[in-house]
Amino acid sequence: MEPEPLTTTAEQALRRLELTVTRRLDGLLHGAHQGLLPGTGSEAGDSRVYVPGEDDVRRMDWAVTARTTIPHVRDLIADRELETWALADLSPSMDFGTADTDKRDLVVAAVGAIGFLSSRMGDRFGALVLHDEFVHRMPARTGRPALYGLLHSLMDAPRGSVVDDPPDLAEGIDVLSATRRRRGMRLIVSDFLDAQPDLDPDAELPWERPIRRLAARHQVLAVEVIDPRELELPDVGRVAFADPETGNVREVHLSPKIRHAYAEAAALQREGTRLALRRAGIAHLVLRTDRDWVFDVAQFVLRQRRMSHLAHRRPTP
Repeated sequence: MEPEPLTTTAEQALRRLELTVTRRLDGLLHGAHQGLLPGTGSEAGDSRVYVPGEDDVRRMDWAVTARTTIPHVRDLIADRELETWALADLSPSMDFGTADTDKRDLVVAAVGAIGFLSSRMGDRFGALVLHDEFVHRMPARTGRPALYGLLHSLMDAPRGSVVDDPPDLAEGIDVLSATRRRRGMRLIVSDFLDAQPDLDPDAELPWERPIRRLAARHQVLAVEVIDPRELELPDVGRVAFADPETGNVREVHLSPKIRHAYAEAAALQREGTRLALRRAGIAHLVLRTDRDWVFDVAQFVLRQRRMSHLAHRRPTP
């Protein structure tokens, strides 16, 4: 009898990820197919009194409103079989990490968390990957083996290389919008860094219109991946910086003035991302390489549940 082959490091990492998701996150997500974003579905549910400023007037139940002379809206029941698609950014800027993990590892963790939770509810899960000069498509399938194969592909993808015309985030979102027209959940995992960032927080970012069009049809969750060195620089004197997107290298003396200017510019860039996602009506989750990502996801889930409960509670007379 031949001995069983040893489990690979990647396989062990994926099993630990699945165990983490099912033990620490799945308990928060029990319910009628609500997932990370408790939202609407497509089947008509019960009618209730309309709450001004909180309910969508497009869901007004005119028959009940006419019968009772009091404005009512009709809730929607979440679909039982959904199709979830993720856009995973594996551009060279994601091959960076100075804390407990790399940004790329957080991309796999975020996609895996949504994927494992979706597969436990029977949803199909697919992914698009921004890598080098292509937007790679991994078709949506059901089942644990298919999800393991998808995550293996993300983990085994080589480090990003410098290419002449790589697809940007806006192009990836456009491809995501055109992939499947059926309503469902869309996950975007990226650092949302532009090659030429606009430090005006109120300026429209290149990916803002595509993501707004995507949110008009689907339920969208944006996961922003951050490393602490992208927010502030240490006091270490002269450092050689290499741009992973272009390959350019430049030596800089990290004086207090330069470090302060860098921190201000980074804060403005992150604020611009936050405001752009807010204008588009996108749920925004921030994961950092120096924090427990499971804890941050859990806190995000609790906030979303609390906001959903407040938005749908019946007004007191």
